[in-house]
Amino acid sequence: MLKEGRTMFTGLVTAVGSINALHPLAGKGAGLRVRVSAPDGWLAGVAIGDSICVSGACMTVIEADAGGFSFDISAESLGRTTGLDVVGTAVNLEQSVTLATRLGGHLVTGHVDGIGRVESFAQVGESWHLCVRTPAELARFFAYKGSITVNGVSLTVNRVDDHANGDASVHINLIPHTLQHTNLQFVSAGGEVNLEVDLIARYVQRMMTAQPGAASFA
Repeated sequence: MLKEGRTMFTGLVTAVGSINALHPLAGKGAGLRVRVSAPDGWLAGVAIGDSICVSGACMTVIEADAGGFSFDISAESLGRTTGLDVVGTAVNLEQSVTLATRLGGHLVTGHVDGIGRVESFAQVGESWHLCVRTPAELARFFAYKGSITVNGVSLTVNRVDDHANGDASVHINLIPHTLQHTNLQFVSAGGEVNLEVDLIARYVQRMMTAQPGAASFA
């Protein structure tokens, strides 16, 4: 998990920014301060301490101005994510939801559960077919017509192929609008993406595996 708390997102990316500076934090292996540029006006109303989902990872704003914002990321979190430590990388951005926000995607926590590998990415008619190989520990959470978050984007699973080693290939259809407004337009076979499982699937898994009588409720 990358951030404590109960900040939520929808998986509907509202801007694509770019990492334009990296500064090592004090102390060996302490992590990085990451500076991200944002489109004009996108940060209006954002304050220090607010949460922003950056390519699927919930990050806390520590500096902000008209041109962008900065966040600190630990070495551990860097090891559990991809695409947050290279200058010039395009990143998907979404501000946290409020009670007045329209929930057009699904409930996203911004806690990256694992890194997936792109097996294929090809145009099929007017849309694009994306196939992501998921780690074995996450494979059971993905189902046909269920939700998956890829680089912070809420998407629908079209098919799941299970493999003998426990991994799974998750197939997703992307419409042109999604590609035009997210960094998924830059993915390619062999590349890596941040994955988050569906929140409801996470609770179902817990209920199915919890020991009977472990807790009681008044």
